[in-house]
Amino acid sequence: MNTTELINWQTFKSKLQDNPELTLQFQYAEDKWVDASYHITEIKQAPIVSVDCGGVMNSWTEIIVQLWEPSAKDNERAMSVSKALSIVKLVEKSLPLNPLAVVKIEFGNSQFDTRQMYPGEFIIDNGNFIVNLSADFTQCKAINRGESCGSTETVTCTPGGGCC
Repeated sequence: MNTTELINWQTFKSKLQDNPELTLQFQYAEDKWVDASYHITEIKQAPIVSVDCGGVMNSWTEIIVQLWEPSAKDNERAMSVSKALSIVKLVEKSLPLNPLAVVKIEFGNSQFDTRQMYPGEFIIDNGNFIVNLSADFTQCKAINRGESCGSTETVTCTPGGGCC
């Protein structure tokens, strides 16, 4: 997945707003689902500023929606999209969310290490709005700019050349 495929907050929220009557489900791996008892525990807005191995400064913002499975299962049906939107509305009263920020879903349980994943495919099926999650990944921004910094492919680094 490249950065042009990442879902921003505006798109994610719009997809939810288009389907308020459906049940919101998250699939984090093949045939692995966030339990129906999940809660949205917080929505974080994280401004990121970094300097990559080529010395170039980068900045972007992420919106991280954290899901939690309680140990005591208190419901058998996942929350509705409208309930998730009511949480979003409550958050946005206190924290204006950047509509262009990249969305990540943070989740983990006893069988799955906590991690941040990208919402990938959205599926409407049998009264459910399903968000298929895909793994986060590391990347070399220098290579994405066409530089060969740090890779084993014909690396030509010179002092002051902007390479790692």
